[in-house]
Amino acid sequence: MYLQITDLIFDLYGTLVDIHTDENETVWEKTALYFGFYGAAYTGSELKAAFERAIRRREAQAGQSYECFPDIPVEQVMAQLFRDQGITENADTLGVNAAQLFRIAAIRYIRLYPHVKQALDALRGMGYRLWLLTNAQHVFTAYELRYLGLADAFSGVYISSDYGCRKPDGRFFNALLTEQNLNPANCLMIGNDRQTDIAGAKTAGMATLYLHTNLTPQAQEPARVMGGPMTPGGSDFEYEGCNWDELVRVIASLCPVGLPKGKVTL
Repeated sequence: MYLQITDLIFDLYGTLVDIHTDENETVWEKTALYFGFYGAAYTGSELKAAFERAIRRREAQAGQSYECFPDIPVEQVMAQLFRDQGITENADTLGVNAAQLFRIAAIRYIRLYPHVKQALDALRGMGYRLWLLTNAQHVFTAYELRYLGLADAFSGVYISSDYGCRKPDGRFFNALLTEQNLNPANCLMIGNDRQTDIAGAKTAGMATLYLHTNLTPQAQEPARVMGGPMTPGGSDFEYEGCNWDELVRVIASLCPVGLPKGKVTL
């Protein structure tokens, strides 16, 4: 029995993209230096503390509920930290620049997992619609998608900071489903985090494919079948690793549309 899947919904970091960041003391010091260039006096440790306080305040203002997972645009916080030091002219632009400088300084590497582009092209060629639903910051991710060559890979891109909430919050999943008029029964969520990608998608009524990758949180269990898919409940699958050369075939075999499996080429 095959699933009737028409729409594939992808997480980004840890699913399609391998990234390592280190938001260490030097990164904060370099960012504070940028603030200082424009007259906002912070040390690195002062900037970090002020940033964390501002994030906590904004999260508290977002309210709390069983599905409240707020996501605060970091460029807005950076802009407010300029204003707190009396720098009001062009504060929004300075906030964007400071956020991007911080991100660039923190990145140790960023790259696609092998065969991602070919896999997305193949899946699109089979007739699936591809969507991105990622817990991320627009001020970082929109540019990283372009850098990685994925800016035009999806029918739509949903970034949590644009919606003020993040996976597993049902509101974020519903934004995609409602705006694109998708039937969750025809959607497969593909992600590397059981607690955000998979739990949220199940609540939203989607089938899921959990990938246990190098960026999956360490406390989470590996896929229960090494090197292949499994279906404990009929619509929830697991795969160990992120071999997109094989995964495109796995997806086609679980819920085929368009080309027969034997015609899939990468």
